[in-house]
Amino acid sequence: MPAGSSSKRRPPLPGGPYLVIGLARSGVAAAEALRARGEEVIGCDTRGGRAGSDPELDAAAQRLSRAGVEVHLDASGDAVAARAGTLIKSPGVPQNAPAIVAARSRGVPVIGELELAWRLVSNEFVAVTGTNGKTTTTEWIGHVHRTAALPVAVVGNVGTAASTLADAIAPETVVVCEASSFQLEDTVAFAPEAAVLLNLAPDHLDRHPTFEDYVAAKLRIFAHQGNDDLAVAPADLGIEDLGGCARRVEFGVGDGDSLELSDRAGYLWWDDEPLIGVDELALPGAHNRANAMATAAVCLARGIERDAVAEALRTFVGVAHRLEAIAVRDGVAYINDSKATNVASAIVALESYGGGVHLIAGGRGKNQDFSALAEPVAERCDAVYLIGEATAELDTALAGTGVVLHRCGDLEHAVAAAAAAASRGDTVLLSPACASYDQYPDFEARGEHFRALVREL
Repeated sequence: MPAGSSSKRRPPLPGGPYLVIGLARSGVAAAEALRARGEEVIGCDTRGGRAGSDPELDAAAQRLSRAGVEVHLDASGDAVAARAGTLIKSPGVPQNAPAIVAARSRGVPVIGELELAWRLVSNEFVAVTGTNGKTTTTEWIGHVHRTAALPVAVVGNVGTAASTLADAIAPETVVVCEASSFQLEDTVAFAPEAAVLLNLAPDHLDRHPTFEDYVAAKLRIFAHQGNDDLAVAPADLGIEDLGGCARRVEFGVGDGDSLELSDRAGYLWWDDEPLIGVDELALPGAHNRANAMATAAVCLARGIERDAVAEALRTFVGVAHRLEAIAVRDGVAYINDSKATNVASAIVALESYGGGVHLIAGGRGKNQDFSALAEPVAERCDAVYLIGEATAELDTALAGTGVVLHRCGDLEHAVAAAAAAASRGDTVLLSPACASYDQYPDFEARGEHFRALVREL
């Protein structure tokens, strides 16, 4: 059984004072964790400056001020950077932000919140990354631990910042952490005891200069692992060397010699013995079979009992905002897939339905090629309802599909139009293929608005 407590020594934190740049969820958690250790902490955010302009930021600033953090709003950090011994960069802050560039040029250490949390929390870490399926798989691994009666904390990009665990959990608790490319590119020594890579497809190319840079950020999850660690990845990844020195555990379809967890003959297999029938999995679709394989592989390789893993694969109910069934109204199903913020994820959603789909797509583009959506849209959609900044770009990419395209502007008009057009047996699917930041603070807010609009129908 996994012990939870890690024997791996963490490197010490670089010296303070600490300047935390970006005061969203991760930045606030980092600042509070450092203050709880008695460190001098300065926090800054380029948003704000006028009282009431951002209530969430104002509340965070007041909370940090009460904790003894020196807070600067509507400030990039340039003015106070000279006082900092270390910069803590929130994942939303780009690498080319002036304060970050200046700090590195002066030799000041720059680390991310995930690196900070790993150094402060000595527990065993299971980290999960990939283009699609991260949240589902992270939560599924957590569900396996709970099914096996093992203490677990699920954190990271899923919602709860990992830094909140500092001095707050028992030594035997396993930390299961979703890690985005933004978080991983700010790691320095991060070496989880088990690391999982699910898949790779172009994403966040508005932030990473090239796809190769994006892949390099993802592979940092393995870079510092040692011989006693686990590196779990799909067999068809096409990358011979993941980096690091961990034992590689592969999953995939078929009966290849390298597969320790395989999908064949209607079953998932582990150690050449059937684990569970594919038709018994709680979540449908080929993408969820891959998520289930990754989940089972990392849990079984770490010694969790087969029966507990199989039971958890049968009973996991999924996560909010990822192919989440909201309601059925007059025979029309409404599905919230707001977490589909890239083309590959939206394609996975479309391929989950045979036809009769009324797709709501759009938001803020990420320098993606939307043309890959054309084929599944043509095959499965009755109509597409476009919203947000990427409307014109999506319209151009989908113009030749023969599917009716509606420029709706916002989600409220899109839901109303789709509900009016859909017939019994159809599906209204919010799967935007875009970020939410043009109209919402995050994909959760977009999904919650969709849920509220459906309730009002």
